[in-house]
Amino acid sequence: MKRLVIKIGTSTLTMGTKSISRGKIEDIARQLVELQQQGVQVVLVSSGAVATARQFITIDGWAEEGDLPSKQALSAIGQPKLMQIFSEVFRDFGLKIAQCLLTYRDFQEGESRTNTLNTLNELMKHGYIPIINENDTVAVEELILGDNDKLSALVATLLDTDQLLIASDIDGIYNKNPHLHADAALIESVTDLHQVASFIEERDNGLGTGGMTSKISAVRICFSQRIPVMLVNGSRPSFIIHSLEGKIPCTRFEPVVAV
Repeated sequence: MKRLVIKIGTSTLTMGTKSISRGKIEDIARQLVELQQQGVQVVLVSSGAVATARQFITIDGWAEEGDLPSKQALSAIGQPKLMQIFSEVFRDFGLKIAQCLLTYRDFQEGESRTNTLNTLNELMKHGYIPIINENDTVAVEELILGDNDKLSALVATLLDTDQLLIASDIDGIYNKNPHLHADAALIESVTDLHQVASFIEERDNGLGTGGMTSKISAVRICFSQRIPVMLVNGSRPSFIIHSLEGKIPCTRFEPVVAV
């Protein structure tokens, strides 16, 4: 594997709390050092700007208000603070980062798509880890729908990456929602998305906006270019390395290649 896109959701960065976990970011940094030593180029697609803002501000009505303008304002406040946390932690591990704020228009055919690709390639060429988020002050789809699941898939297909790894608060896709059904069973391998569509049963966790529906949509985008996807539990220690080595439970989405 030469290139890996990793999507980190809000629930992973906060470890289920209301604050960004520096310990989890340290855990991610240690694993990225190991991947770099193996010659793997990594791109992070990270949510968490709104959660970061809620951690720092006490303006009445904002942290509790759910309307879109408030969320956009919170994102504008939280994004630089989130990058500051990444920068401080990653610097301690000798990792260099660069912020890239994108919208879905940047992936459309034309000059913007070419410029986006060239920028990401140049950053990785010089050893920088791009940390990508949607530019929420001008685009709102991530805030409403997908918690960057779709964005991570678009990045993976743009870079023709070897794999997309989506970190969430669950080990993978189950035949029932495990938060609601004690007898739910993990599905370890998926090649046909139609077969798992009926298993999706959403539950709002109050943190991120991306449920299983948005993750399946992201997988579908990757399947269009034969890119495999792994859905893993980001709360597990060393979840990136251990999932790649098959040491923890997860769901592997493998596109079927025609013979």
